[in-house]
Amino acid sequence: MGNSLLDKQQEQGANFAADSQIPLSFGNDEAARIAVQSGVALCDRSHWGRIRVSDADRLQFLHNQTTNQMQLLQSGQGCDTVFVTSTGRTLDLVTAYVEADSVLLFVSPGQASELMDWMDRYIFFADKVKLTDETENTVAFTLLGTDSAALLSQLGVQEIDNAPHASHQVINIQGLEIFLGVDSGLPTPGFTLIAPVSSGADLWHTLTQAGAVPMGETLWQELRIKQGRPMPGAELTKDYNPLEATLWQAVSFDKGCYIGQETIARLNTYQGVKQQLWGLHLEAMAAAGTPITLDDAKVGVLTSCVETSSGAVGLGYIRTKAGGNGLTVTVGETTAKVVNVPFATRGYLDA
Repeated sequence: MGNSLLDKQQEQGANFAADSQIPLSFGNDEAARIAVQSGVALCDRSHWGRIRVSDADRLQFLHNQTTNQMQLLQSGQGCDTVFVTSTGRTLDLVTAYVEADSVLLFVSPGQASELMDWMDRYIFFADKVKLTDETENTVAFTLLGTDSAALLSQLGVQEIDNAPHASHQVINIQGLEIFLGVDSGLPTPGFTLIAPVSSGADLWHTLTQAGAVPMGETLWQELRIKQGRPMPGAELTKDYNPLEATLWQAVSFDKGCYIGQETIARLNTYQGVKQQLWGLHLEAMAAAGTPITLDDAKVGVLTSCVETSSGAVGLGYIRTKAGGNGLTVTVGETTAKVVNVPFATRGYLDA
């Protein structure tokens, strides 16, 4: 990320995580929260990874590597898909954008290098597949909120209202060539913009001048937990499979073979999903990894928890037999109500 972008964000009140360039907050969390609900917020997601997969076998390769149907996608289309192990355990949830001669993968923070290594081990001598990590050469900003399309329209971007999830195009904003994807990373309506590092400061300035309210990583984490987006190292680990993580929209059951397919198909066919990711409204904060109990019996584990203006919220896996929405459970020393989260169905949830 260029220093000029950092300077621009500091001018707007950003404070950063130690030894990183990730804005934690702009000192305006409540204004940004309101903007997500009824306006436009702008989040810097440049610390997420961007991997380009190119050459003739790119779609077949990704089709065989991940859970969703890739081969039928045309240029300008995209989807969410999951990298899994041979036993169907999750590595990462990614958004795949199919372009004319390549596929751009938008991957979780810290996962680009691991996924590059993972894919590389499955590229054999005759395979025409090339991997390029573009994370350091680009920036990624996300607009979140019901007025996101209107803000882009104000900047000259047309025909994006009601565009399908993960569809995308190259746009021009005040002379800057920008990749625009229909996806906020959350059920909240929005768009993700990817540009060269050299364009980062100008693009950020243009978007905020047009009315987007800067928001930091702290609020992003609050939103993703409230809305139920699972993340590597928390909900997406080798302890869980995509169906347990409620990533049904990222799994195709009629696409044929892929790594981990046999396990996932068997779970679906024989209703073998024995635990599920749920939201939790807690009476008090609890640490990730705290057991979830019901009638003194362990039924699950807390995976994420954050304090919000309306109390502590979390995510956790709970055994199917224990129940679900509306259930009251014990989490360590506190109690919690189990609630639905909208990420699996992309249903909109107010911030």
